[in-house]
Amino acid sequence: MSHPFLTGPEAACCEAPDPSRRAVLVTGGALFAWAFAPRFAHAAGGKDPRLVTIVLRGALDGLSAVAPVGDPDYAALRAGIALSATGDNAALPLNGFFALHPAMPNFARLYKAGQASVVHATATPYRSRSHFDGQDVLESGLPGVAPVDSGWMNRALAALPKGERIGKLGGVGVGATTPLVIRGKAPVLGWAPQGLPKAEDDLAARVLDLYRQKDPALGDALTRGLDAEMIATRNGGGQNRRGGGGAEAMRRAAEGAGRLMAANDGPRLAALAFGGWDTHANEGGATGQLAQLLGGLDGALAALEETLGPAWKDTAVLVVTEFGRTARINGTVGTDHGTATCAFLAGGAVKGGRVIADWPGLKEAQLHEARDLKPTTDLRAITKGVLADHLGLSRAVLGGQVFPDSMAVEPMRGLIA
Repeated sequence: MSHPFLTGPEAACCEAPDPSRRAVLVTGGALFAWAFAPRFAHAAGGKDPRLVTIVLRGALDGLSAVAPVGDPDYAALRAGIALSATGDNAALPLNGFFALHPAMPNFARLYKAGQASVVHATATPYRSRSHFDGQDVLESGLPGVAPVDSGWMNRALAALPKGERIGKLGGVGVGATTPLVIRGKAPVLGWAPQGLPKAEDDLAARVLDLYRQKDPALGDALTRGLDAEMIATRNGGGQNRRGGGGAEAMRRAAEGAGRLMAANDGPRLAALAFGGWDTHANEGGATGQLAQLLGGLDGALAALEETLGPAWKDTAVLVVTEFGRTARINGTVGTDHGTATCAFLAGGAVKGGRVIADWPGLKEAQLHEARDLKPTTDLRAITKGVLADHLGLSRAVLGGQVFPDSMAVEPMRGLIA
């Protein structure tokens, strides 16, 4: 028997980049600065909305990130890694049915403050469990596997009307390789928090002067790159912290993105990608490998909130992954590639304090192909709802341009406050 729709606290690495010669590599990170600024407009009511998408590459185990502790079949399927609502390292209660992994206390705080929600039992249309194809479908927004050269965030950016809010730096992709989700025809900036040593100011000035004389368009791009680095590393953020990984790398990336987006003339859309979520062996329960990853994600959300400052109130953060993991653990106390998982929403613009799920149940007959959590919510519906209510994109644009051939997938409304 399926559980009812649950809402509210009382209810139950794929493609390599192809930068042109106008992409430049400068200063304290890998900066790809394109020669034109994308368009952005104020939303109704004088808001200045910002959208951050965090892609978790490797397939997040949604049954451990947000555990259905109220499902009678959960503990037996997860013997050895199941979370518990009681005892040492207890899961953090969200409502009477779902509990959050104890490594995410910051998200729990945002949830209680009405600034974070979870949508569970969600998946893209993809069903074949290949990381590479699954990530392409997730980031491209296409209904299936196909050659792609753009992502849904980039197409959303291109669809935004012109207006008084034109960010000097447009959109931004964070990482050594700009995530596919924000690549495309609408130009964006790429920033990485580690890479080359920081150039001295006089050297940067000489290079800038040279390119302004020889190639004005590249000179303009370099100027934007230098501006971005200055903003992203303001107050020491990202400087003298080369190396490191895991939680520290996630936090550094989020800090840089937050500083860029907080600037008056900074980007309003950002995409980050965090790898390492393929937990086939020794996944761990309340502690261990997955706990460390979720702690890093939680720290990244805290860094975004801190560095965005007052702009946090107009920010929505969407955290997604290519698919989930098996309902049962495997012989190496891990989980294999699955289907449905959970998506996280956070930010001052989010209508939070809710777990939204048309819960399918965990009995064998209720599992997808007798092995995976069954998807009951199309991830595109969640993303469309955020783009519609937060950025004002129409159903027609979302169904035909941003997510091609998806008019039958209705936006999930009410995710934004």
